[in-house]
Amino acid sequence: MASSPIIALYITICCLAFVMSKITISFLLYKRWARKRTIIDDTLSSGRMVIFRSPATQSLSSKAFMKKTMKLSNKDIIGSGGFGTVYRLTVDENTAFAVKRLNKGSKDIDSGFERELDAMGDIKHRNIVCLHGYYIAPQFNLLIYELMPNGNLDSFLHGKLSKQSPLDWATRHRIAVGAARGLSYLHHDCLPHIIHRDIKSSNILLDQNMEARVSDFGLATLMHADQTHVSTVVAGTFGYLAPEYFDTGRASTKGDVYSFGVVLLELLTGKRPSDESFVEEGTKLVTWVRDVVQDQKEEHAVDSSLGSNFSVEEAKAVFHIANQCLEADPSKRPTMIKVLKMLEKSRSKSLNN
Repeated sequence: MASSPIIALYITICCLAFVMSKITISFLLYKRWARKRTIIDDTLSSGRMVIFRSPATQSLSSKAFMKKTMKLSNKDIIGSGGFGTVYRLTVDENTAFAVKRLNKGSKDIDSGFERELDAMGDIKHRNIVCLHGYYIAPQFNLLIYELMPNGNLDSFLHGKLSKQSPLDWATRHRIAVGAARGLSYLHHDCLPHIIHRDIKSSNILLDQNMEARVSDFGLATLMHADQTHVSTVVAGTFGYLAPEYFDTGRASTKGDVYSFGVVLLELLTGKRPSDESFVEEGTKLVTWVRDVVQDQKEEHAVDSSLGSNFSVEEAKAVFHIANQCLEADPSKRPTMIKVLKMLEKSRSKSLNN
């Protein structure tokens, strides 16, 4: 019976510990909520929202938008990169945006935000993702983009969708033409011209009709008409960068052409530039395809998920265009407007035969 007081004391201590832990957790949760509330209040009071008016943003208010933005969590993430995280922000059942958040504090991130604004502010083109506006706050900057319902090309070629919903040949060709059209616009129709510097399959988004939209201008560089290149710090994604860029640090439109050539090979073969099979063989996608074309065996390199449901003649034409884009000497590469014309011609020629 002597143990009864000890048991009672033990139970009392456990109850007190439980109550204290609950109080501590409640206090920490309150501090977290108060800190978040302060950030929201500071953001709403000192932030600045600029909307480029469009039907999608007519009813969008700064306060309502920011309240929804502050509730975003990891489950809303639809993409991420070196300069920021992209979230899906649903305003109502009919309206949603892709919001790119760039936290402040890094010179590179702040420069990326400015570059993206400089490049995207005035662009309205069917094959370039639309920037609806931006928000500048003390702790972060936001870029408000049109949401692309079908995600990006990388997920269809290399992700889960490559098995669930493999792209047919006509869709691949249409995506190639659309991306080429968007790049051609940047290189030839924009003043100053825009060098994207990070063309890759994950930066080619797909709308509800599987039309291509060039996206992510965080590395974009403006180039005036009297310039042939812009000297920059080497940046971009390994496997897509033109060889001369590493040697000279000079970004040019021909560097984008090279990167686009790699994307064409992805569309043709279904393989990543850094596919493990190439690493094992001590080669890479570009040199492997070059050998395939030289041996005139292009049809054997086409993505196996297509089976025999593609035009051999058309595939060979696109392989030939890709090889021109991937010339080691940038002066021998075609311009993007020439690439676009060749791609359009390869399809129309096949349809007419």
